Amino acid sequence: MKLGLFVKIALYSLATTSYGWRPKGHEWHPPLPGDSRSPCPGLNVMANHGWLPRSGKNIDLATLRVAVTGAYNYAPTTFDKAFEQAIAFNLTTTGNSSTFNLADLAKHDDIEFDGSLSRNDFYFGDDLHFDPVIWATVAEKLGLYEHGDSEKDKYVTVETAAKARAARVRDAMKVNPTFNASLNEISGSPGTTALYLTTLWDTKADAAPKAWIRAFFEQERIPFLEGYELPEKQKTGADINAMFARVQSVNVSVQH
Repeated sequence: MKLGLFVKIALYSLATTSYGWRPKGHEWHPPLPGDSRSPCPGLNVMANHGWLPRSGKNIDLATLRVAVTGAYNYAPTTFDKAFEQAIAFNLTTTGNSSTFNLADLAKHDDIEFDGSLSRNDFYFGDDLHFDPVIWATVAEKLGLYEHGDSEKDKYVTVETAAKARAARVRDAMKVNPTFNASLNEISGSPGTTALYLTTLWDTKADAAPKAWIRAFFEQERIPFLEGYELPEKQKTGADINAMFARVQSVNVSVQH
């Protein structure tokens, strides 16, 4: 991987050290030692902004409903099935069967799966924490550090995102001898791409701003500094499903 890309990521990560986020009471703070975080950037973002407990621990359904509405303006029940799935898998280590800690979601091939956009595979020893090497390969495919002269160069389209996801999966399959192309991975991989696109979508541009994606994945924060505002129209599972269909419709076969 090109050294220049690592340098750019480091510079963006160190550009600011504190933020005056709105709304009041939900400023961004990085996790403290002992806090629990998940393989999912979107959940970690909500904890870093205090929409979920900043500790990342003892999360119940009511708390999740408030968080997804406050942080991203999703309808409160949008992720009820995902919550129920986590509980059904008996992943919790809280001692309460109706709650979980964010790190509980790292159990391999239940919620977490091979070929993550920002985490390494379980086979390599850490499927929980952000991996800058893995992310650098994805960021390059997304063109996150390419700055052209036109307005469109500021955005990631569905086609670009879908192809970057597929390339990441192909890379993982090449180096991970235990890569598990389970039903969870087959649907979850394009599903996570559809989810982050829906969450960060700029409707007017019909694309996701590169700056928003960088902040979301690299610092796990809501990109208010980069111009993000809560969408006026509340999003639902139907919006995620529609984006999933768009991601799936992209021809991601390797071009020769």
